[in-house]
Amino acid sequence: MRQDGTQAIRRAAAILKRIAHEADGENATLASISQAVDLPRSTAHRILKCLTDTGLATYDPKSRRYEIGMLAYELGLAVSDNVLQLAPWAAAADRVAQRANVTTYLMRRSGMEAVCVHKAEGRTLIRVIPVEVGQRRYLGVGAGATALLAALPDDTVTRVLEAIAPELGTYEALNPDTIRSAVAKARSTGFAESEGRAYRSIYGLGAGIRAHMGASDLAISIAAHAPDVDATRIAEWKRIISEEIAATAARAGPAGA
Repeated sequence: MRQDGTQAIRRAAAILKRIAHEADGENATLASISQAVDLPRSTAHRILKCLTDTGLATYDPKSRRYEIGMLAYELGLAVSDNVLQLAPWAAAADRVAQRANVTTYLMRRSGMEAVCVHKAEGRTLIRVIPVEVGQRRYLGVGAGATALLAALPDDTVTRVLEAIAPELGTYEALNPDTIRSAVAKARSTGFAESEGRAYRSIYGLGAGIRAHMGASDLAISIAAHAPDVDATRIAEWKRIISEEIAATAARAGPAGA
């Protein structure tokens, strides 16, 4: 394939990732997308036109915003070994949600981001859902994403924080220093906590999973209404998450350890 062809594919992939990253905001416009991926608006517009023509993206002329298209969703339904390997951990997240009675997520590391691949709701009447399935967050933004960042080597953590620093201004209490502190705490305790730093009035708790050999590329995290959280509940949630991760890893065998 010619270099210009591979470049176009990389640009299209970057644009799709950006659209997914902005799925819960108002920034998935041509102007914001072109700025985020560092492309001229004319170039970004041509790629977006191709993506919408093929169904990989959609465009709402009323809001002037782009969204991930149905074709991208359909392609994601294709069964593969990697998808099947997620199934036991999605089931573990379901059990955590039922036992802990809180919204629970299975997060997967994807480059410098964490993507929500599964969500399970508890039985509580107050549902805390800062992230939907398919949405992406920078590593370090939220408990699950912080647990994934904490599993990486120090030099990689530094590179990630340098790259995402300009994007952290949208969060009231997040900056490279606060994320470094959260990473250090996660490494010492085994759990990442987010106490209103990424999302106001939300308490998050996450733990990394060694689903494959090497650094954790999956994490289970929970989100709860912060005013309802106390030390007793946190201790209980940590126990539940630890138990479900250990039990699932034992059933999965060496690859899940």
